[in-house]
Amino acid sequence: MRACKLVIGLLAAATLPAAAQQYPDRPIRLVVPYAPGGGTDLTSRLIALRLTESFKQQVIVDNRAGGASNIGAEITARSAPDGYTIMMAGISFSINVSIFSKLGYDPIKDFDPVSLVATVPLIVVVHPSVPATNIKELIALARAKPGTLNYASGGAGTANHIAGELFKYMTGTDIVHVPYKGGGPALADVVGGQVQLLFNTMTSTVGFMNSGKLRALAVTGKRRSPGVPNLPTVAEAGVPGYDVGAWFGIVVPRGTSRAIVNKLNSEIVRIARLPEARDQFVAQGAEAIGSTPEEFSKHLHVEIDKWAKVAKAAKMRAE
Repeated sequence: MRACKLVIGLLAAATLPAAAQQYPDRPIRLVVPYAPGGGTDLTSRLIALRLTESFKQQVIVDNRAGGASNIGAEITARSAPDGYTIMMAGISFSINVSIFSKLGYDPIKDFDPVSLVATVPLIVVVHPSVPATNIKELIALARAKPGTLNYASGGAGTANHIAGELFKYMTGTDIVHVPYKGGGPALADVVGGQVQLLFNTMTSTVGFMNSGKLRALAVTGKRRSPGVPNLPTVAEAGVPGYDVGAWFGIVVPRGTSRAIVNKLNSEIVRIARLPEARDQFVAQGAEAIGSTPEEFSKHLHVEIDKWAKVAKAAKMRAE
């Protein structure tokens, strides 16, 4: 019996590398837990196209919007850990555990990190009808007319929501949150004038800024963005200590073989280092990263701890 188990174990060990060598031999589903048109979606489509080229297998973007990205995350967590369902996670992946009383998944226990793909600052934009041309004027307007300004988001726990709530908390302003099922629909309604304010990724916002359909006030990170070097940071513009940045990274269901994780990782890192890919990210206001699984895991733990403290201080809750 012991000899039989040893043989079975050896066969299993030999099968995993072989499976990884053949991987992928069919299409891969890339779950995007937001509606089309937002920063996560645009980044995912760029990566999907490049992976399709390198793997010679179709990488299909599957938008599963709703539940502040929780629907897509649950679908991914429950999928077979075979490398054929992967997900583009974002900042909500690290904060939802702190603002939702019940989650159908655990961001650490139910997933294996593959690679951090890119980071991108958010940009504070308003509809041109809003009588504010900088952050100080926006704060003054919000304080003069509490509860009349509103800001859009892709849903509770998204980067837009976190940035908006932190802004309200740090400035003592009363601005109404209007959640959508994704960054794309939120952006569309701000461009259309139905909502006045948005903290959005530069990836999907730059075109509307350049065309004059939105007015940019500041960027949300620690440093000015090379894409819009004349725009100050929110901290520079009157809210010291304010710092919010979005990020995108690939995760897979827990239990996916390390060989497959490594193969995905090596391709994503290679793509992130391609000059033409980096130029595409820069054009969208993002910075291509490409990290080891261990580096991405550390990043996730840091983000979860950071936003847990912010959520508690700002009393951020979502149901």
